[in-house]
Amino acid sequence: MVSEDEYPRAYIYRQVVRAKLYIDAHFAEDIDLAVIAGEAFYSRHHFLRLFKSMYGATPQQYRRRVRIERAKALLGEGLSAAEVCCEVGFESMSAFSASFKAVAGSRPSTYSREVRLRHRSENEKPLTHVPGCFSTKYAGPENSNPQHPCEDESEPNLL
Repeated sequence: MVSEDEYPRAYIYRQVVRAKLYIDAHFAEDIDLAVIAGEAFYSRHHFLRLFKSMYGATPQQYRRRVRIERAKALLGEGLSAAEVCCEVGFESMSAFSASFKAVAGSRPSTYSREVRLRHRSENEKPLTHVPGCFSTKYAGPENSNPQHPCEDESEPNLL
């Protein structure tokens, strides 16, 4: 239960989260700051400050990340870059490609190719994708995978 002293902060938090959830649900649509701020019942400028302080990004930066994460999932499912571009709401391939590269670090076609190669490799040689520390701990050193060492030497909580 929220105390009376904390209620204003909790209310502000809930309203900003409400707007974030609106972005999550409508990321592919043409929404602007006024629409998103309206979901939280704040002025654009006040909402922008609150959202950025809570999420470390502006609403449009957050929306772009959501779009690119969805694009990565769709590319991983085998859709073409042109199909994905339309699906996530970009108006042109050049805008999609530039945004994708800025967020994901590679072009959509490169990302798609890498995902297909990884899936093929996982299907053909699944044990090469098991971290060495996991295989050493649970399968013994004779069955370990030295090609795939653990990045963190602390004990993973895998089970």
